[in-house]
Amino acid sequence: MVMPDHEANAYVLGHSDRELERLRRQAQLIDPITRQFLIEAGIGPGMRVLDIGSGAGDVAFLAANLVGPTGQVVGVDRSAAALALARIRAERQSLANVTFVESELSAMGFDQPFDAATGRYVLCFLPDPAPLLRLIASLVRPGSVIVFHEPDREQMRSYPPAPIYDRACQWNSETYRRTGVDARTGIKLYSKFLEAGLSAPTMRMHAIIGGANALDEVHLDADQTIVLAAEIERLGIATKDEIGVETLVERITQEMAANQSVIIGRAEIGAWSRV
Repeated sequence: MVMPDHEANAYVLGHSDRELERLRRQAQLIDPITRQFLIEAGIGPGMRVLDIGSGAGDVAFLAANLVGPTGQVVGVDRSAAALALARIRAERQSLANVTFVESELSAMGFDQPFDAATGRYVLCFLPDPAPLLRLIASLVRPGSVIVFHEPDREQMRSYPPAPIYDRACQWNSETYRRTGVDARTGIKLYSKFLEAGLSAPTMRMHAIIGGANALDEVHLDADQTIVLAAEIERLGIATKDEIGVETLVERITQEMAANQSVIIGRAEIGAWSRV
């Protein structure tokens, strides 16, 4: 079963050096959440794991540490630049049990089946995730687990209000909406799994929360605004001056400190079921 390549939306965040750095910073906060999803889903020693949309390799590395030296992780992504970085990072971490394959996700094919499949922030970029989920199900053994970690931006807010942060979140959400990204995919994972013919998934939800002293939390969404700035401006969502890329993080942090605000990030939702 092959999903036509044109059915996948272009990755609006791109693969620039700035975006790869954003992903690195994001992983520092999000990796512990994803790791917990993988553990609860049952990924462990000796398993052969397929990682979908690997990017710079963060989820593949989490899985590699869980399966250990007797296991194997194969990461797939269509970005040569991201995979080049992933391979360098794997070598630096002496992770001999991880390999990466450059391919359109719809064109994946392997000689051996997998014991599990993972993915983070992948399905949200697809107009219809069901064909990919069905393809993944054909690549794993009977009884294997499929686990995805996807966002839901609906709950993002600050209290007491930090208007600059709230506006930046709104700019990002509207940009994703207009470019075909479903930023509520996390809450839809249950129905998406069922639509693909998978069993009803187990689900969990976490969120990042913090005050002005938690700079990494501020960066989690502000960095997306910075990467998306040209697209935000092109779509007429906000002007260059309104965004203020160079001072955005500083302005948000100062406002949060003045208002004693706490920001709540997007919902991080995990879902998994067995084939």
